Amino acid sequence: MPSLSFVLPFLGDTHLSTPLLLTFLICLLAVVAFEFVNGFHDTANAVATVIYTKALKPVIAIPWSGFWNFMGVFTGGIAVAMGILKLVPLDALMDLPVGVGACMVLAVLIASIIWNLGTWYLGIPCSSSHTMIGAMIGAGLAFTWYYGGAGVNWGKAEEIGLSLILSPIIGFGLAMLLMYFLKHVIKYHALFHIPHGENDRPPLLIRGLLITTCTLVSFFHGSNDGQKGVGLLMLILIAFLPARFAVNHNIPNEKVMSELNATAQVINKIAVSNPGKKLGTIDFIGKIEQTKRHLYLKSETDKAHTYKFRKQIEDLIAMIQNIENDKTLIVEKNDYQILTKNKEALSKLVDFAPLWVILTISIALGLGTMIGWKRIVVTIGEKIGNEHLNYAQGATSEIVAASTIGLSTAFGLPVSTTHVLSSGIAGAMVASGGTKNLNNNTLKNIGLAWILTLPASIGLAILLFMFFHLFI
Repeated sequence: MPSLSFVLPFLGDTHLSTPLLLTFLICLLAVVAFEFVNGFHDTANAVATVIYTKALKPVIAIPWSGFWNFMGVFTGGIAVAMGILKLVPLDALMDLPVGVGACMVLAVLIASIIWNLGTWYLGIPCSSSHTMIGAMIGAGLAFTWYYGGAGVNWGKAEEIGLSLILSPIIGFGLAMLLMYFLKHVIKYHALFHIPHGENDRPPLLIRGLLITTCTLVSFFHGSNDGQKGVGLLMLILIAFLPARFAVNHNIPNEKVMSELNATAQVINKIAVSNPGKKLGTIDFIGKIEQTKRHLYLKSETDKAHTYKFRKQIEDLIAMIQNIENDKTLIVEKNDYQILTKNKEALSKLVDFAPLWVILTISIALGLGTMIGWKRIVVTIGEKIGNEHLNYAQGATSEIVAASTIGLSTAFGLPVSTTHVLSSGIAGAMVASGGTKNLNNNTLKNIGLAWILTLPASIGLAILLFMFFHLFI
């Protein structure tokens, strides 16, 4: 079928054949749908406590949470998004036909949406993060089966897996400690009141605390979960349009050239200062010279040279990182700062997301937050414990959730907002009245969903990859 020159806002001329163009559009719609579902699936994490403690009415709490989810994505950076991208074999995808990337992207998105919708319908708090990571691993395994090579970055998967496993355990423990602190040190009686009736609202100070914690959880949920959507959208763009989106073409070549020259000068100085060390200076300088040549060959339409340039930049970043990590080297403070500054600048060539990508995901998550919230709010507010949430339990769980998610975002690690908040509520309940205060049936359902999410999403993604591979 002839190539179709098709112009979309912010994309430029795609030069994709008609079937691939349609697949590309389906993928774009699917990633927006995923983030929309993520919004209403995870809304309860922020608003359950303010609703059940009567701090805010749902008609106010939901749009408020939606706005701060939007702001979280929009201002939260892209460290988590880039971590998600590094789970899959981007280099191999750029070297294979576009249809292969389409199979992987569709498998990840559809598997994630199916599992998220299923658990939402049953009212079970389930981690969108677990679901997406599992789907990416499943698609990566299927990729390895068909094409060989490393379909999954297991080092990155282990790092993310530890983050997802440890965060709810930390949330449970911190919530217990904070609750004990409130009970035995603060001893503010009004904090432990359980609201009864529609008009039994918290005092102004406590209400302000609960609204603040709701705001923080909403913001940090956007900054962490929203970035996963940014990562998925960038995966689509790089898979279908590698020449356009594998490298940030908006950074002027002259600026890049200046950074490469400055890096070469520093490497030569370090080599002179460390005559007995094997720094691979010749290889390093040779790599810089190769990168300079490809700098002016890369373009938004030349896949081969752009792909080569991306690989060279990634290699240079890794080389600089090795020098930074070698504490035995003699490096002047000013030279060390130049290297660090240039490494960060070069990273922006390959780790980036256009403004319109961030804005698209922000809007999808913000709008999704405003619907479908009630099923999981009921589970979090009524069914984790055997008693209604009091003010202290609501505030404690959200302070812990906001802190854990915020720190994880700062370190570029995805965490499950659902699991952190649910475990925080459970920890606060245990601190209030021991394990008898927990609803075992609900906890079993949440635990079962937690155990099944990873294998289920891996299996779904493998099957979907195989299915799409028949047609694309």
